[in-house]
Amino acid sequence: MQATLPTRQTITSDAPAGPLIVPASSPNGIRLSLIVPTLNEGQNIAAFLRAVRDQLDPVARGRYEIIVMDDDSRDRTWEIAAALASEIPALKVVRRRTEKALSAAVIRGWQAAAGEILGTINADFQHPPAVLPALLEHMEQADLAIASRFAEGGGLGDWAAHRRLNSRVAHTLGRALLPRAFRRTSDPLSGCYMVRRDAIAGIELHPLGFKTLMEILVRGRIRTIRESSYEMRARKLGRSKLRARHWFDFFFHLLRLRRAAGAGSPVQ
Repeated sequence: MQATLPTRQTITSDAPAGPLIVPASSPNGIRLSLIVPTLNEGQNIAAFLRAVRDQLDPVARGRYEIIVMDDDSRDRTWEIAAALASEIPALKVVRRRTEKALSAAVIRGWQAAAGEILGTINADFQHPPAVLPALLEHMEQADLAIASRFAEGGGLGDWAAHRRLNSRVAHTLGRALLPRAFRRTSDPLSGCYMVRRDAIAGIELHPLGFKTLMEILVRGRIRTIRESSYEMRARKLGRSKLRARHWFDFFFHLLRLRRAAGAGSPVQ
């Protein structure tokens, strides 16, 4: 069966610009805005978005939106996603052409979002959509809910040995440079979490590379944190976007946040 062609209402190139500041929301009935940053995820995106819908419809039908922020993928991920608009009414797609970087994509999505709760999840199934209802339930009593690989019941699944080593090194660096922030959660490098909009609204964020949660922990007004465990899986389709330069970005991001914390951000 031929996919429905995307409409102008579904897909836009008008990504927010300017400083990375999430605005305060006005009452609109949307509880959750979930950002799905993508780059060449055409093999995964349709099945992934359907899985997200199937998890969120029972707990938030009519009160959530899914925003795909696509970095002008060569495999036209944005077009494949937008073709699902007729079966996923909560879906919006933004095709970013003038800006790159995963962390910025997440925050740009939040700037375009309407929800009182803001979330993010990767489209490669390494974060299982099944964790989303538990995170949303946690947000009843938390400022931040994190899908954690290291909470009880979680794990790294079938990750290769070199990826496990990379993760251990990253956490060791983080604990050394941002000890208080890294002690607040078992997985401060998680790429799947939800945060209350009013905990970050009006704060200029300065992400670097591919880790946004560290920004939230250091710069946000975060009082209460909850976790849901999950087992991370190796990607089955498509290619990893992780490159050597991302580790340089990660290190300099840690240094930047250490300076910010020392200058008076909420967590030092």
